[in-house]
Amino acid sequence: MTGKPSDVNQPATAGAVSKGVIFAGYLGGGTIKDCGLADLGTAEDKPPYWAHLDRSESDAQNWLVRESGLPSAALHAILAEETRPRLESFDGGGLLLILRGVNLNPGADPEDMITLRIWAEEKRVISLRRFRIMAVQDVRDQLEKGQGPSTIGGAVTQVIGGLLQRMEPTIQSLQEAIDDVEVETLEEETPDIRQKLYGLRTQIVRLRRYVAPQRDALKQLLEGPPSWFSKDDRNRLRHALDQVTRYVEALEAARDRTAVVQDEMANRIGEMANRRIYLLSIVAGIFLPLGLLTGLLGINVAGMPGAETPWAFWAVCGLLGVLVVFEIWLFKRLNWV
Repeated sequence: MTGKPSDVNQPATAGAVSKGVIFAGYLGGGTIKDCGLADLGTAEDKPPYWAHLDRSESDAQNWLVRESGLPSAALHAILAEETRPRLESFDGGGLLLILRGVNLNPGADPEDMITLRIWAEEKRVISLRRFRIMAVQDVRDQLEKGQGPSTIGGAVTQVIGGLLQRMEPTIQSLQEAIDDVEVETLEEETPDIRQKLYGLRTQIVRLRRYVAPQRDALKQLLEGPPSWFSKDDRNRLRHALDQVTRYVEALEAARDRTAVVQDEMANRIGEMANRRIYLLSIVAGIFLPLGLLTGLLGINVAGMPGAETPWAFWAVCGLLGVLVVFEIWLFKRLNWV
């Protein structure tokens, strides 16, 4: 092997690999021996191989359809545009596993999860992606160091573990953001809290939409693993299932916490509205008798008392003031204020 490959569209061996192949080679001894797709084979005397393809490239799609030998149902699922995490088993021990990982590419939102499609048999694994997946690159780096998997089961379970491990910081940051919103809600009412809460709930929904079915797929795989899964593979898969189960529980708890925060905000808004309505009611109660009295004095009919008296206006003002003081005393006596 020459140079250190990266998870981009480049040939593993110059001129030997068509466009759309990220890497392809034989596994063995913890390393990978790069070769072209045309040189790959599943004969008994050959070691297992791993081909990692870019599904958006027509060359990779053509090879899958014409030369890979995958069942038609598996081809249809592995090349579909819209997918959700799931597991399908085929005769002969073949597995189709569709997974999702957080999008850690520059400029992307982690909750916009990217798809990894895997076809795995005892002698080969074919994986497809559209956007760069760090978990696959991690395993590839281990193979470069001679510390990677030597079997198909090892490659599949290590990639699964890498996908889930990279989800953890995203879920932790989401929980910390909810903590901050809860503190802001308790301390003061800021105009952007509701916008923050809406953004957090959107992230939770997007993540849980794919993490929950991914848990079900891994559970199904652990309950009926293929014969070529070793004990170590099953142990790694068991650990991965435990991880993704904790993630689902964390997302459900986060969803419930945001619902509680939203209810608390609604209660606080309702209390503020009730206080303001109550204050307006008190003010209206104070001015209602005053309005009645001034209305009677303004009917402008004959016989109005004080109409010819110079100090009558000030007497009425003093009477209204006394009435206001009496009303406030009465409201306090009745515990209305």
